[in-house]
Amino acid sequence: MARVEPVVGEPAAVADLGEERALLVADVHAGIEAGLRYERGVELDSRAGERRERLRALIDETDADRLVVLGDLAHRIAAPEGDEREELTELIRAVTDRVPMTLVEGNHDAGVAEAFADDLSVIGPAGGLLGGDVAVCHGHTWPGPGLLDADVVCSGHEHPQVRLEDAVGGSRVERAWLRGELDSAAFTGDRSELAEGSRDTDPPELVVFPAFNERSGGTWVNVEGQSFLAPFLPAALPDADAYLLDGTRLGDYRRV
Repeated sequence: MARVEPVVGEPAAVADLGEERALLVADVHAGIEAGLRYERGVELDSRAGERRERLRALIDETDADRLVVLGDLAHRIAAPEGDEREELTELIRAVTDRVPMTLVEGNHDAGVAEAFADDLSVIGPAGGLLGGDVAVCHGHTWPGPGLLDADVVCSGHEHPQVRLEDAVGGSRVERAWLRGELDSAAFTGDRSELAEGSRDTDPPELVVFPAFNERSGGTWVNVEGQSFLAPFLPAALPDADAYLLDGTRLGDYRRV
């Protein structure tokens, strides 16, 4: 059984890929401050350097052989330019000076693969298999049925968060992991490519990653009426548990 283990206290996980040890993160959203300035007129100090150093430190701490970004490496839904391109250039250089980097194309990554073709290996939007029976996708579109051949499927895009209330009515929002047995038909949209009963008796685990970028917002998965972003959620995770970044298991995310 392939293993995908969260790094305690971080929105990142380590995956055993057989011959490689990979560090996985999702939704870096490099250039988010420039994007918010352009989209909403919001001025925030850039945390580009902090994001870059966090990734470098995590690579060193986990002794990773590769960094895999589960989509949305960039923030603006356009070819990268200006401050965003500068941040991407520095971030990719800082990572690839240490280890190779793989990008699973997300809905915010238009033009990134082309702009940095010499620096990244790229997996398309439908996702793909890594070594050691680990599958990856971003989550903004229907994944390929071949991902069901894996033991574990890792996805981003959703930015799962939980809203926690205390006894006196106060509340806070924290990033969270979602993990549970995957409903194969719901995950693929029950398309004709899925052979009947192909994985029904031994479905993979689905791990939905919290966003690496704490400024990118998210879905409050335990608040009734919240709409999910991924086309296969929440149906593909009928019995998922939520976990905080520190490893605290909250149980069924709908009852937190």
